[in-house]
Amino acid sequence: MKRIALIAVLLPVLPGLSLAQTPKDTCVSCHAELDGNLSEPVKRFGADVHRQMGLTCVDCHGGDRNDESMDSMSRAKGFRGSPKKAQVPEFCARCHADVAYMHRFNPKMRTDQLSQYVTSVHGQRLKKGDKQVAACVDCHSVHNIRPSSDTRSPVHPANVAATCSRCHSDPAHMKAYAIPTDQARKYAKSTHARMIAEGDLSAPTCATCHGNHGATPPGASSVASVCGTCHVVFHDLYEKSPHKPAFAKLGIPGCVQCHSNHDVVEPASDWVGTTAKSVCTDCHVDGDKGYAAAGKIAGDLARLRTKIERANQILAEAEYSGMEISSPRVELVSARDALVKARRTVHSFDAAEVHKLTDEGAGISDKAYQAGVLALHERDLRRQGLGIALIIILVTITALYLKIRQMESAASNGSIVATHGRDS
Repeated sequence: MKRIALIAVLLPVLPGLSLAQTPKDTCVSCHAELDGNLSEPVKRFGADVHRQMGLTCVDCHGGDRNDESMDSMSRAKGFRGSPKKAQVPEFCARCHADVAYMHRFNPKMRTDQLSQYVTSVHGQRLKKGDKQVAACVDCHSVHNIRPSSDTRSPVHPANVAATCSRCHSDPAHMKAYAIPTDQARKYAKSTHARMIAEGDLSAPTCATCHGNHGATPPGASSVASVCGTCHVVFHDLYEKSPHKPAFAKLGIPGCVQCHSNHDVVEPASDWVGTTAKSVCTDCHVDGDKGYAAAGKIAGDLARLRTKIERANQILAEAEYSGMEISSPRVELVSARDALVKARRTVHSFDAAEVHKLTDEGAGISDKAYQAGVLALHERDLRRQGLGIALIIILVTITALYLKIRQMESAASNGSIVATHGRDS
């Protein structure tokens, strides 16, 4: 009873205690009453990640949030105001480059953004006085900054391309740099963009290949190295191929030569070979070794695809007929795996290695095809046996029917004779 009475006494006091513990913030109360751009920061800051972490206006802009007079924004009270464009990276780095401070919020948070940024083209041009290049706020926004994991953030993987294109797709903005402005349009057609749209956030965006804060991803010294961070197997095969030294000598970026850079699309079967659609014929002509190798590789791949399709068709027919073909179906999967490996091995540009894999797959396909032939043969035998059995059954039924009719007729005749005898 005493506890209940004590709670009843304290309840009216608790709201007052709560108000007393709430930090006073004249920045918010004052700017909320202003018009136009002066009130905008307050409206936007409610969703900002800094606000969620307990930070307020003075943590970035300085000043005294408890002072209701204009002196709250005096230099004597540490007021810094809004930084100029050239000051933005260092302005943000006061916190974001402080390891001890940032780890209070997230021990895994990176603190090398500024050291990376100063190596980038953006950072170098900003240092020289170019105010058109991107700084922190141009990509992350201001006052409504959200973590990159938030789908509403401009640096969320699904939004990165649109964020970069705000500058890089603007001809007027990019005119002074003599840089193409079609990257975003091309990327939108790529298999990478399709994967992002389908929810695969591990697919590459602008920052994956070009870096985000730094000039390039760590360790990336060439296009092949950039692509190789994801496509490791293809990179290793290319590194050992005859194309690497040839492209290096000509100054041609390897992967881009066949796959392009921004509009990377799904490879097609006719890319390899000597037809008009082949990328091989962009460099090779009839009579050179590369042209011959391309033709041989294309022929081997086509042969394996044909054999797999032939085996698949006959197995499908047997399965539709009710035959058990699960074992050859499983074996055919190995043939498809061999085709995938062969297509991957194309990046070595070694016709013999590709042939080895296609030959293996062809053998498996032939075996599966023969299993389908045997299954259909067994089906035909079963159908023949069933047909013969049906004929025998029909003959037997017909004979029984005739016999029964004969017996019924004989019984009927005997009954008539007996009746005439009694009448006589």
